[in-house]
Amino acid sequence: MPSYTAPTKDLQFLLHDVLNVTTSDVPGYDELEAEFTGAVLEEAGKISSEVLTPLNAVGDTEGCRFENGVVYTPTGFKDAFEQMKEGGWTGLDMPEEFGGQNMPYVMGTAVGEMFSSANQAFTMYQGLTHGAASAILAHGSDEQKATYLPNMVSCEWTGTMNLTEPHCGTDLGMMRTKAEPQGDGSYKITGQKIFISAGEHDMAGNIIHLVLAKIVGGPEGIKGVSLFIVPKFMVNEDGSLGARNGVACGKIEEKMGIHGNSTCVMNYDGATGYLLGDEHKGMRAMFTMMNEARLGVGMQGLAQAEVAYQNALEYAKDRLQGRDVTGVKNPDGPADPLIVHPDIRRSLMDQKSFAEGARAFILWGATLIDAAHRKGDKDADGLVSLMTPVIKGFLTDVGYDMTVKAQQIYGGHGYIEEWGMSQFTRDARIAMIYEGANGVQALDLVGRKLAQDGGKYVMAFFELMRSFIKENSGDEAIDRDFMEPLKKASKDLQASGMYFMQNGLKNPNNALAGSTDFMHMFGHVCLGYMWARMALAAKAALDSGTSDKAFYETKLATGRYYMARHLPITAVHLARIETGAEPVMALEAANF
Repeated sequence: MPSYTAPTKDLQFLLHDVLNVTTSDVPGYDELEAEFTGAVLEEAGKISSEVLTPLNAVGDTEGCRFENGVVYTPTGFKDAFEQMKEGGWTGLDMPEEFGGQNMPYVMGTAVGEMFSSANQAFTMYQGLTHGAASAILAHGSDEQKATYLPNMVSCEWTGTMNLTEPHCGTDLGMMRTKAEPQGDGSYKITGQKIFISAGEHDMAGNIIHLVLAKIVGGPEGIKGVSLFIVPKFMVNEDGSLGARNGVACGKIEEKMGIHGNSTCVMNYDGATGYLLGDEHKGMRAMFTMMNEARLGVGMQGLAQAEVAYQNALEYAKDRLQGRDVTGVKNPDGPADPLIVHPDIRRSLMDQKSFAEGARAFILWGATLIDAAHRKGDKDADGLVSLMTPVIKGFLTDVGYDMTVKAQQIYGGHGYIEEWGMSQFTRDARIAMIYEGANGVQALDLVGRKLAQDGGKYVMAFFELMRSFIKENSGDEAIDRDFMEPLKKASKDLQASGMYFMQNGLKNPNNALAGSTDFMHMFGHVCLGYMWARMALAAKAALDSGTSDKAFYETKLATGRYYMARHLPITAVHLARIETGAEPVMALEAANF
């Protein structure tokens, strides 16, 4: 059975050496002393390895059962969920007034990575609840907040998001679920939603569904969509649970992965719902949840890559196969371990350099969210909005690739279920699809985010790169290994943006045909930026005479690998982008 060890040391390095959280002026960051964050991360790591990891294979093999309208979660899930609730982990970064611990989002993100690595399917139950609670917190009335948030923060009640219908996924303007106004201010919701994660289960007393629907008589298309709170059980004025609402699970889907999470078809038959936010402004309210979910899904790409890498590394050290071509390394054994071979090293370095760079990227994004929410920094909000599709799309695309690389280390054993490696690949696959498929993320980045506020935030990103490189140049080795590669990659990214500006207006397909290349190029530049920051922090620690030279020297070597072996791919992406739409659109549909 695969194992998992939480990367607490690396998280501490990022929080305190790279991001320098305690020196930030974001409210609450002054409390994030190393001793405190270390204690939180160690405890979360212990739960991850001792409680959640053993249940990962259980959830995969057992899956959820659907019997007589009831969904039963895998053996051990309910007990583990109780432990999560008792420890306060479900409300780590939620407001104290609703029972949360009010820690910054960056701490919730760090802990969330561990939980997702240990058991992605399980962690989704509380993750979706967190997103639904955030939407109510941002857009709900005082009465709605008081009614739902305390129990959702504690996960006594869980939450969902209901967007997709059988005939429409991304194109939500086509939805048919309708909301009929009632005389008392409520609505009757009728329709069917599919692919609803955690839509029905046995781990909470109530499930609070957030449902997109069209108010009868409202505008056509996406402009007529509103968001509603639809509880599984009605909530009485005293907070107790009342009658069952007109919402039921029709079936659970048989899926490629995340078997431990109940993915449901939800049927709404005149269910009572309450408007969340304004009429016909449902997408604005839902995007509060979706943007958070997209960052969380990007984290899932990292999380599965990390746990797969850890197990592949151990296998490569233990498995004896072939001899080192430069000389025997294990003379007392019949063969040398796999890790002596350069191609195995290449694969492991791919995985390691991605996971550590992606972790830094995710946490940096989380600090921007904290700056936006805790101190009203609009520039930080704009920058993280720009990068949300990059975090979601790039990290899940590459994270999936890394689980495949980890599986490959095992050879034939990686394809056999008893070794457990296929689960990481299967679980990672969904992250490329849900919360907006990655092709849609790329279109959003190029079609909407680049032009946001007149291109203000992408220009701010380019200026951030320029100023960072200028301010931190001067050390020959750092310049050669980190700053120069980052400068070149940044110029490639700018050149692609210029191509879109010059050619996209003539033919929008010239931009859209290169959108995925641009998203990946942007992701590589962001990881290059993170590795440059990590290199500076590592060198500073070594120059100060740290007692842990091996950690920081390893960090520098891993960063040099990424900058030398991965960052140059930006030139290839640029070359593809500059071919425009013609090669992509050359065939008529009938000729495929």
